[in-house]
Amino acid sequence: MKLLVGLGNPGPRYRHTRHNVGFIVLDRVAERLGVKAWREKFHGELAEASYGAEKVMLLKPMTYMNLSGTSVAAAAKNRTDDFERDVLAVVDDVNLPLGRLRLRSGGSAGGHNGLKSLAEHLGTQAFSRLRIGVGDTEAGQDLADHVLSKFRPDELPEVEKAVDRAAQAVLSFIERGLERTMNEFNG
Repeated sequence: MKLLVGLGNPGPRYRHTRHNVGFIVLDRVAERLGVKAWREKFHGELAEASYGAEKVMLLKPMTYMNLSGTSVAAAAKNRTDDFERDVLAVVDDVNLPLGRLRLRSGGSAGGHNGLKSLAEHLGTQAFSRLRIGVGDTEAGQDLADHVLSKFRPDELPEVEKAVDRAAQAVLSFIERGLERTMNEFNG
């Protein structure tokens, strides 16, 4: 079973912010998998589907970004022991140019509090992550203000392309695994 996690913050205030691009991508994946309903479970919104022969759980933690690990650990418990192969976290990244994707396994949280929480609660950094560039802060702008801001109208076409490409990468991860997906979508 694959556990696909989109990180973000709950509530309408954060719905279309840079920090919620993980939720946005997971919603796009859910559309492509024909998911009709989400339910509350594991301190988050959960949907289940199949892709080919693979069973898939889609999870949007509703614990706020900094506590996402509690939700993910609850969902992963007794469902997988190979986080690198079976868990994919989809997150925003201010260190990547707008729209750029980077898929990898393991590594540091890179200052991302959601990834830090996942590593703490899973007890390992060896899980896969798909980072989506949301652009860096503008001169003098606070990082928190930046990630909690909505995309500017001129950024939306690039964001839309990135969300579509990220959804394709998630489906590729399910079907073809990490290495082959990295070769196709990184760079």
